[in-house]
Amino acid sequence: MTAQYRVQNPVTGEIIEKYEFSTDEEVQTVIESAKIAYSEWSTRPMSERAEIVARVGQLFKERKDELARIAAQEMGKPISEGVEEAEFSGDIVAYYAENGEELTKDQEIPTFSSGSAVIRRLPIGPILGIMPWNFPYYQIARFVGPNLVLGNTIILKDAEICPRSALAVQQLMDDAGVPSGVYNNIFASHEQVSEIIADPRVQGVSLTGSERAGSIVGAQAGEHIKKVVLELGGSDPYVLLDTDNVREAAETAWATRLYNTGQACNSNKRMIVMEDIYDEFVSELEGLARAAVKSTPENEFEHSYSAMSSRDAAEKLRNQLERAVAAGGHLRVGGELSEEGAYVSPAVITDIPVGSDIYYEEFFGPVATVYKVSNDEEALELANNTQYGLGGTVFSKDVERASAISRRLETGMANVNTPAGEGQELPFGGIKRSGFGRELGPLGMDEFVNKQMYYVEK
Repeated sequence: MTAQYRVQNPVTGEIIEKYEFSTDEEVQTVIESAKIAYSEWSTRPMSERAEIVARVGQLFKERKDELARIAAQEMGKPISEGVEEAEFSGDIVAYYAENGEELTKDQEIPTFSSGSAVIRRLPIGPILGIMPWNFPYYQIARFVGPNLVLGNTIILKDAEICPRSALAVQQLMDDAGVPSGVYNNIFASHEQVSEIIADPRVQGVSLTGSERAGSIVGAQAGEHIKKVVLELGGSDPYVLLDTDNVREAAETAWATRLYNTGQACNSNKRMIVMEDIYDEFVSELEGLARAAVKSTPENEFEHSYSAMSSRDAAEKLRNQLERAVAAGGHLRVGGELSEEGAYVSPAVITDIPVGSDIYYEEFFGPVATVYKVSNDEEALELANNTQYGLGGTVFSKDVERASAISRRLETGMANVNTPAGEGQELPFGGIKRSGFGRELGPLGMDEFVNKQMYYVEK
């Protein structure tokens, strides 16, 4: 499908509305506006910026129902999850409004000279955000929250399939009192994105997206010596060592995997289960998959599942399942592609050969992939056998046993006895081919910042 900004209902496949790409002149106007606005915005007291940003957070929450309806129509997100996302976005923005001054306070450096030295955290200028479709509000909030408070200005290029979400956020910013030029939504083409990255007025770029997109953007940023943050794919291990309640463990794993119809970077893509509970665990997952009923984002009920983001995404997932079976995997249930729309029935697949090409791919959809192991070292070896390194978790009744494995996970985020440690105060990001840099928490405010050494001779 030719890339264009459009609203295409994934439930029916109907294209509801199309949007033109920004003209080259509009791109130049946006860049210049961001540069001019930076001169004034960055010199305001942080308390003034924080007051405006706090209002942004409030509006995310006040408009949660409207925002959820937009996301449901654009990419199939269940309404309850869209509301939850908008609320969390508000919490993220509020966190930086409330804590910005503390997170950026001068850091004194003990010096052997007669003077005094501190590290000052200062803004750097206009920065470009390239955001994905799977969390159209949360992804923006965690990028703009710290940077607006810090004093940077924003050029925001959203995914082609969620233009109404992008426009809703722009309206929210405007209504909150964010000055003109400080936050700029733009419907840029890929070629125009390259031009924005190359422009000397732009000081950095943050991308959340695919490994392929990250490789391209990272190379362009490097060519032009720009700071870049990349949050890319994941194939997160979800290790289950033991449990007193296999059914409950399976239900937790399934709910985690099906959240956002399986389209989350840090979802539990590989479930690694000890052999003595493996058969029962897989059987429970099969039962949950068979109970799944196709529905729409507005009509949620127990065991309902929604459409994926697009027909292209659904067809890609189905193709991956077919290749996994051809490689020796056992598709136990589900994985059926709907005749229309973007539905793939929730699936359980086992026995994908470790080391095969398909083993190393990310399944971005409602697929539970399960592996059997016989001891802790085997579980750890399998968990780390991936080119990705976003997150991972280990479950056990023995916290120390789980912690011993979790501490050795080659990931940016490691968890024990929870699917993921999540919150506006907890940094998010990965290593290896999952990218680099962090968002959220104190580290999220430490990326697009000039850590200036400031020395005064006494």
